[in-house]
Amino acid sequence: MARLELRSVTKTFGTARVIHGIDLEIEHGEFVVFVGPSGCGKSTLLRMIAGLETVTTGEVVLDGRMVNTVPAAERGLAMVFQSYALYPHMSVRQNLSFGLENLRMARAEITRRVDEAARMLRIEALMDRRPGQLSGGQRQRVAIGRAVVREPTIFLFDEPLSNLDAELRVQMRIEIGNLHHRLGNTMIYVTHDQVEAMTMADRIAVLRDGRLEQFGKPLDLYNRPANRFVAGFIGSPRMNFLSGTLAAIDEAGVEVALKAGGRIRVPVGAAGLDLGASVDFGVRPEHIRPIEPEGAPVGLAVTLAEQLGGESYLHGTTESGETVAARLPGQTSVRRGDTVGLALGDPGDRHLFDAATGAALPHLA
Repeated sequence: MARLELRSVTKTFGTARVIHGIDLEIEHGEFVVFVGPSGCGKSTLLRMIAGLETVTTGEVVLDGRMVNTVPAAERGLAMVFQSYALYPHMSVRQNLSFGLENLRMARAEITRRVDEAARMLRIEALMDRRPGQLSGGQRQRVAIGRAVVREPTIFLFDEPLSNLDAELRVQMRIEIGNLHHRLGNTMIYVTHDQVEAMTMADRIAVLRDGRLEQFGKPLDLYNRPANRFVAGFIGSPRMNFLSGTLAAIDEAGVEVALKAGGRIRVPVGAAGLDLGASVDFGVRPEHIRPIEPEGAPVGLAVTLAEQLGGESYLHGTTESGETVAARLPGQTSVRRGDTVGLALGDPGDRHLFDAATGAALPHLA
């Protein structure tokens, strides 16, 4: 079993606090991804779990035992780094076995673990090569293999695919997912790439400025973001936001007067907000469709039309100067310079955020 808890964990470097009281519970066998922009503290948080950084306040608890003062080598965890961190003068086999030799493990057990990891990662033919003779993808497999042979309770991945090209990233995402399925170990994975987070995670922790913004299943974050930051970070292209004010409030939701023109109904509760309060209306690109400009709530001057064959993207500006992106299935006849109206999604696809706090207003059942 490998259940991890973070209890009010903080980290301070000098006078600068970079992690602000994070609470998380990660269950045995989960694949959890820490995601957020550069500098948000996700790698620092991972290093505190690993024991490579000290915890300023709070507790790191592994299977009910606080491990704040337990050395990294004694926590039973294994980490895969962005830089691979392979020994260049050693063969692949030596890289895989070196850590186990330092633990004075029996030679037969070392051989068993190394051979099993090599078969699992399909690197048997590379065992006598040195890292300099390997491609980026092959080196990453070796780095993962070095973690696998330790048979850890938890795998920690610190942006392991950032040095690979786009095609290899997709391939390695699949392989890491397959590895998790085969081993069943708890895995914690750090990335700034929200596509990696959405495709790999059982649950995602979204971080910003050292704070936990939301923790949940990928589609829960996508469909019901807790605030404007999560809504804008999860999804590609990001959610569209249009400024407005509350024009009406009733038991069925609210009506918003958009700065871009027109009014739109949103089925959310507005407890604590008054008529005239500033709000941000949100709708994802795939929920927008172009319509005739006449009578449309919002008009869009198209500045770019991208044709990808299977889908198309329209980018443009509204009369209020706000930018909007729409993702359409198939191909479109709309071109740069055209003006179209916008249908802004079905009621359940619409989101509303308090402009002052960024918090999402709750959808009504």
